[in-house]
Amino acid sequence: MDQAALLEKTFTEYYEAVFDTDRERALTVTREAVANGLAPEDVVFKIVMPAIDKMVKSISENFDTNLAQHFMASQIASAVADEMIAKFRTQPQATGRVVIGTSPGDFHGLGKSIVSGCLRSLMIDVVDLGCNVPPERFVDEAVACEAQVIGISSMMLHTARGENGCLGVRKILRQRSLEDRIKVIVGGAPYRFDPELYRTVEADAWANDGLSAGEAVVRLIGTVKT
Repeated sequence: MDQAALLEKTFTEYYEAVFDTDRERALTVTREAVANGLAPEDVVFKIVMPAIDKMVKSISENFDTNLAQHFMASQIASAVADEMIAKFRTQPQATGRVVIGTSPGDFHGLGKSIVSGCLRSLMIDVVDLGCNVPPERFVDEAVACEAQVIGISSMMLHTARGENGCLGVRKILRQRSLEDRIKVIVGGAPYRFDPELYRTVEADAWANDGLSAGEAVVRLIGTVKT
């Protein structure tokens, strides 16, 4: 089987496994592909990442999948990417580092977990602080681990707009003169309903889903002054 046919076959089988939330099958498919001559780099960049993109589109356009499937897809992608990256001919450097968590008073962690999985599959280091994270901890952890970006997830409008959410993080960054070193991205249901809300809460960017979060985070990392 030539490389193009192997790549197409592997993508189809991998996506079917991801769609069925079958982690072990997804790992088996990619392992067999590498054994048959597919480069681990191609598994990550031509299978894992496009599969996430396809899953995201299926949610937003066709509603053929749900958030639980998206969550599992991101976790599977992260597991496969970790295994394949260990086999790269040249070990890649992480694109950057993100500290992520939900805003104070918000205990909805599914969206955050989806984004974390997607970011890891893009070779971005993620420090997950969990739920109900106060602004001081966001900033302290970002400084301690030298993260370039803070990601704040909110599923409710009042936690997104609250003084202890993104606004609180922005206030601390400003007080400590860290705005050039650390950028802030937000996401969650309130921002989908009002795409300009991120400006109101003084974030640098917002993302609608895991894949767009990865793209936005990469852009933000590139703007950080080192």
